[in-house]
Amino acid sequence: MSVKIRLRRTGRKKLAHYRIVATESSSPRDGRFIETLGYYKPMETPARLILDLERVDEWLSKGAVQSETVRTLVNRARKGGDSTVAIGELDPGEANQLKAAALEERRKKELAKAEAAEAEAAEAAEAVAAAAAAAEAPVEEAPVEEAPVEEAPAEEAPVEEDPAEEDPAAEAPAEEDPAEEAPE
Repeated sequence: MSVKIRLRRTGRKKLAHYRIVATESSSPRDGRFIETLGYYKPMETPARLILDLERVDEWLSKGAVQSETVRTLVNRARKGGDSTVAIGELDPGEANQLKAAALEERRKKELAKAEAAEAEAAEAAEAVAAAAAAAEAPVEEAPVEEAPVEEAPAEEAPVEEDPAEEDPAAEAPAEEDPAEEAPE
């Protein structure tokens, strides 16, 4: 049985974090494992790495093989971390301060957004009120100078007669004789 030290994926979709485990090399990635040696959370800023170096050294002395990713993480842990990876647990007091600062920043943004929305609504209400006042105000028309109208001589226009008025019988339908339509 060969033992391998590798990452085991946990977490939800697109928010992965990993456990560093000692497992048989034939086991699936997220399958059975022998021992948990630490964990790695790459989605935090900076990434958080917790690793029990004593247990890692013990497994390495027994002949365990590290994956490439675990090898780089172990080297970073031995150096004490760097700008991209923080080593060890976050101090609970520091974590609370970070959460409080993030919450305060989010509340300030929400308050500024609400104030901007109120200001926009007030401007829109003023614009509507101004438009309504302009519609209600009497419109003053400029005086129009009336030009003298010359009267044209009255010409007699021929009156056209309606052809329907000429022959009243043409419009009325012919009356049908009930005798013509005999039942058969």
